[in-house]
Amino acid sequence: MEVILREDVDKVGARGTLVKVADGYARNFLLPKRLAVPATDANKKIVEQEREAYLRREAKDKGESEDLAKLLTGVTLTFRHKVGENNHLFGSVTAKDIADALEAQKFQVERRKVQLEEPIRTVGEHDVAVRLHRDVTTHIKVVVEPE
Repeated sequence: MEVILREDVDKVGARGTLVKVADGYARNFLLPKRLAVPATDANKKIVEQEREAYLRREAKDKGESEDLAKLLTGVTLTFRHKVGENNHLFGSVTAKDIADALEAQKFQVERRKVQLEEPIRTVGEHDVAVRLHRDVTTHIKVVVEPE
């Protein structure tokens, strides 16, 4: 069955593309979840309009993310925590802590966008990536000091 994808679907295709999939996959998964529509002329026009609107919205979001990335470039966050032996923290600095500190400085960054492999548990300077958009990533400096 030929369908037009309304969203990006892993291992199938990108939004707005015409793909041929198994009938059962289309009927039981793609169509009920509104991830795709049957490939008819009317649906092609509708999906094309949706795709154009999506591209405009995506360009706007990317532009806003680039502006925020420029503002975040020189930001340094400082955290004070109690430390034990070998400069290990009692507790840790998490993505939520970093997002809250950025919000206190009037930057709107969601916790999910702070890219920490694992929470920071040592004293010192750490470089933390903040992924604001799929194509826009910036780095901020996080300084952890003993209390």
